[in-house]
Amino acid sequence: MLKRSLTIRGHRTSIALEQAFWQELERLARLRNKSIPMLIAEIDERRAAEAPDASLASSLRVFALLNRTSRS
Repeated sequence: MLKRSLTIRGHRTSIALEQAFWQELERLARLRNKSIPMLIAEIDERRAAEAPDASLASSLRVFALLNRTSRS
């Protein structure tokens, strides 16, 4: 597990994910010409609207897996 601290919409937070998930999120951010915090903020907004009880880390994993699967 790798823990990273970042600022999302002006709020400082820490997120712990396995390295493979960080790598996939970095790849997806590059493809979208976004920074990691920008991509995570978008995922977090969707999570808050669609599944507010889900953890951010879980939502990031699901996003990474769904996007990885869709390109296979």
